[in-house]
Amino acid sequence: MVLKRDNWNEEDYKEFINYLFEIRDVKYKEFHSKLGVDNVIGIRIPIMKSIAKDIYKGNYKEFLCFVQTNYYEEITIYGFIISLIKELDNSIYYLEIYRNMINNWASCDSFCASYKIIKKNKDYFFSYIKDNINSNDLWIRRLCFVFLLDYYVEEDYIDDIFMLCDRYNTKDYYVQMAVAWLISVCFVKFRDKTISYIKNNKLDDFTHNKAIQKIKESLRVSRDDKLFVDKLKNY
Repeated sequence: MVLKRDNWNEEDYKEFINYLFEIRDVKYKEFHSKLGVDNVIGIRIPIMKSIAKDIYKGNYKEFLCFVQTNYYEEITIYGFIISLIKELDNSIYYLEIYRNMINNWASCDSFCASYKIIKKNKDYFFSYIKDNINSNDLWIRRLCFVFLLDYYVEEDYIDDIFMLCDRYNTKDYYVQMAVAWLISVCFVKFRDKTISYIKNNKLDDFTHNKAIQKIKESLRVSRDDKLFVDKLKNY
């Protein structure tokens, strides 16, 4: 199927969905569906990124007008396309649309990792994160915490990260897991500061203990440190 097009219409988009089913990997679909992601066609990440690049070379704006949220791949390809946009205003416009399309952790996390425009606009997006981290939408909250772990675990932001972790107020599993994952990354890069935070934080017990678990699972943490943080669990 030709993906670099000057025009897209509804029939073209239906053809595109049929194309995804033609190239799907059934075994991958079965594997991915077991990870808590619904409505999976079965397209691997590198292939979706390649598809997104081809669409972006053509009239990607028209294509994006037809994207639905029926399948995981539709949402994820949308994210990969907008991660290629280089103009900040245009990127933000589509980010506002995309964040409301996200309905699973995989579309959230794969997009965050590919959204490299943040690297050149750190201050802008940090303000964006602070403004949205307590959204009523759990996937927007997760998006913010994954942005932090992908782009902001560095000296200039580490104290603010701990402050934002303490301020979040949710019992949503996928947000709690993102916070725990973030703290484990902080531990690898800022061990002493993170230990101080773990000893004096406002996290719920589940997130606190999950953060310790993820630190212990890290291949970048020494055995001695794993034994040490294990003693900091809440019971």
